[in-house]
Amino acid sequence: MKKNEYPAFTQDLHIHTTYSTGDSSVTPEQTIEFIAQVGHARIIGISDHLEYLGDQVFRQYAGRIRAQGLHLGAEVNGSQWVDRALELGLEYYIYQCFDTQADYRGAEILLESGRPVIIAHPLLLKTDLERVPPECYVEVNNRYVWRYNWRLMLQPYARRFNFVIASDAHTPNWLAQHVAHYVARELGIKETILF
Repeated sequence: MKKNEYPAFTQDLHIHTTYSTGDSSVTPEQTIEFIAQVGHARIIGISDHLEYLGDQVFRQYAGRIRAQGLHLGAEVNGSQWVDRALELGLEYYIYQCFDTQADYRGAEILLESGRPVIIAHPLLLKTDLERVPPECYVEVNNRYVWRYNWRLMLQPYARRFNFVIASDAHTPNWLAQHVAHYVARELGIKETILF
């Protein structure tokens, strides 16, 4: 199968694969190699859940991602996983920032690495964006944004943060960002390209 020469999207850094073994939404077809072959975006990063990536598994995971020429990330499930995330050679962090002091501090600690910190689905997690460092990127993704009053919740922050658009794909048919791009257009948000 030839990689898509005309990708539909510029960037997608929040994609899960079969390495997110404990996530029942991930289908067996959602492999690193398949995502690379589909080539739905010009810039693609894989960001499986960090809690499923033990040392030996992580080495294999990182090797397969790099072999496909994709960017290496992980989804960091709150402050309890920050130290582990910092130990790894990740290029960026998809950070689940729950509404706790520890998680806001976790975002600050990740920023000290100099790598991009993307605040994942803030509407779902009830993240108080007033407490998030402005150097973080805020994600608008296809999976959750449409379930919330995104105009009310994101419009006040449209100028405070830089935003990234993502699919949060767990299955091949989720490799799209149409709704997230619609939300961004409506809010006057310009997508920030990280790589």
